[in-house]
Amino acid sequence: MEESEDVPKDFIKLKSEKLSVDEVSELVVSPYCGAVSLFIGTTRNNFEGKKVIRLEYEAYTSMAETEIKKICRDVRQKWPSVKHIAVHHRLGGVPITEASVIIAVSSPHRAESLEAVMYCINTLKACVPIWKKEIYEDEYSWKENKECFWANSEK
Repeated sequence: MEESEDVPKDFIKLKSEKLSVDEVSELVVSPYCGAVSLFIGTTRNNFEGKKVIRLEYEAYTSMAETEIKKICRDVRQKWPSVKHIAVHHRLGGVPITEASVIIAVSSPHRAESLEAVMYCINTLKACVPIWKKEIYEDEYSWKENKECFWANSEK
């Protein structure tokens, strides 16, 4: 495969179906890269002593996709060797142990892909309009990401 045939790509998806680690990681594999780094955010069964039943996510989809595209552009500026980026986020209900978000990045060497994955998840939580509701046994709570820039503007 000529390198020109393996042009850098961004794979962005917001969906209500279960996310697949295999699908996301396969999207970013490249013969020119020796590293694929992944972040998988899953639903845990507890928060501050409360039993979590599931999470629910809502998004302003078109705006969220636009913001994720900006993150991908930023990654490519900061780490020019990054080849492919995939960001898949679940919407709707997410049961315990299932993935809410999967991010994969490929690059020739591990340092760039690892740094880029961390940047992606931290920036996504800070900037992308996706809202999380934790459902407990007898109540629920809309969660605020501590990284979220609009949540911190009034404080």
